[in-house]
Amino acid sequence: MSSRGYLRWLGHAAFELELYGKKILIDPWITNPKSPVTLEDFKNVDFILVTHDHGDHLGETIEIAKRTGATVVGVYELTLYVSEQGVQNVLPLNVGGPVKLTSEIEIYATPALHSSTRGCPVGYIISTPDFTIYHAGDTGLFSDMELLGKLYNIDLALLPIGGTFTMGPREAAIAVTLLRPRYVIPMHYNTFPEIRQDPEMFKDIVEKIAPQVKVLILNPGDRVDIPIRI
Repeated sequence: MSSRGYLRWLGHAAFELELYGKKILIDPWITNPKSPVTLEDFKNVDFILVTHDHGDHLGETIEIAKRTGATVVGVYELTLYVSEQGVQNVLPLNVGGPVKLTSEIEIYATPALHSSTRGCPVGYIISTPDFTIYHAGDTGLFSDMELLGKLYNIDLALLPIGGTFTMGPREAAIAVTLLRPRYVIPMHYNTFPEIRQDPEMFKDIVEKIAPQVKVLILNPGDRVDIPIRI
């Protein structure tokens, strides 16, 4: 199977995703302390998916969208806010059924156990004919992750492991057993002292309780081809 794109970790919960020729940013806090890129690196962006309005997730969404014309995707109250800040293209949604970005790319907003000021926090299922990605956003562990795994046949899960504000390594490893992805990438850790974690601890637990799942520990800037072939 040939590559349809790539996923690159930009530090914290920020990812750059290219699928079927479309550039997607997720939670683009590009100025985070671990970031391998600058805002000037993003001249062509088609969609920006925002999980919630905390500054380390909304990040530079407004600046990037205004400069590139990207469509900002998020819950209704959040898209209303970014529209008021001058963003021209928004796609409001809420937790529930499918939303088409293109003929090949479909997304679903999923629950996330967290807080936010504008609307509810969410995660995203990003589904294509070849591959399905789950970006959990900021969340604690919840049992309905098992339903997400059954519904969406997840290939790659992006899970926070930092603790304090989200799941820690132990809780995220339990999430892996519920979601049953083929691959998992830990995120949202070691950006600042409150979320300092060892990703190898997460990997060790997953290997014990879900040995069929491959843990991919990335450094900021690392990328993997989609679909993943290891």
